[in-house]
Amino acid sequence: MTAATRPPEAPARGTEGTGHAACHHGEILQGVFLDERRRTVHALVTLPMHGPGSTARFTHRPGSSADDVTVTPGGRTKARTAAVLAVRECAARRNAEPCGGELALTGELPVGLGMGSSTSDVIATVRAVADSWGVLLPPRAIARIAVRAEGASDPLMYGSRPLLFAQREGRVLEVLGAALPPAVVVGCALAGGAPVDTLSLPALQHDDDLAAYGHLRRMLRRAVTDADTALLGRVSTASARLRQRVLRHQEFPALTGIADSTGAVGVQIAHSGNVAGILFDPRTPGLHHRLRRCTRALGREGITPTRTFTTFASPISEEFPWTNTSRKPSADRT
Repeated sequence: MTAATRPPEAPARGTEGTGHAACHHGEILQGVFLDERRRTVHALVTLPMHGPGSTARFTHRPGSSADDVTVTPGGRTKARTAAVLAVRECAARRNAEPCGGELALTGELPVGLGMGSSTSDVIATVRAVADSWGVLLPPRAIARIAVRAEGASDPLMYGSRPLLFAQREGRVLEVLGAALPPAVVVGCALAGGAPVDTLSLPALQHDDDLAAYGHLRRMLRRAVTDADTALLGRVSTASARLRQRVLRHQEFPALTGIADSTGAVGVQIAHSGNVAGILFDPRTPGLHHRLRRCTRALGREGITPTRTFTTFASPISEEFPWTNTSRKPSADRT
């Protein structure tokens, strides 16, 4: 083989790449929908959140096989799988021989609350591997790798735009608009912040669900188009109520009661976890007083407040201590 025909080599030993991915705060809407071919598809719209996330660093080990990837901390099997898949993808795009390496993950995102901890790890990993190869992978390619690595994925690779995303297929069903309506969210952790084994949750798929979720999809589309925060709250509350058939949160009546008593527009939950939020219109008179009342009411009900954040750039942002949310192995989204 001549130098002209020899495949390019992988980056040199010690070559590093870094990647980061944000998390989310559960879902605004999740259920079953019809796609462009009238097929029934499971899909969701996440509630984006700036703040905690995952950061990955990938270091090449030339001469090793593509499967020879070590991960720190141990136990991040989905991230390791994603690294191997990303190495092969990037090597193919560079027409080079793949090789393994060392993956290091950092971040304090709680596992099992439904905040996309697994997807955040996976996306950060793919971005770090791609960075180390000097390859820019489009969101569609990252989504494809993420679904292969974890079975289902949140649409964090697409940023904060509201998307109806088929989490088990890794594809966008609909771009709902540029941004969600403006909202202030008082976040909390239900069930004491205990992680949820989402693999054990049954999937709902009935004819009446299709009609209900189709209606909510149209409502959400209109809420985004009109920047209608009140309509956003109606959609998220309705979706959360439908999901109660599976999750059966004991605190759900208290959550909706607090929303009503403090003038919130609605509630939202992680459809595969215990994180939840109470949504306010930022234009509501006496907003800061309402937020304080909401936080105190949550505490009286034994519901742990976690953070206050917005769907838009705003100085309103406050964190509360997490409880019982230390990072440990747990099943994530299915």
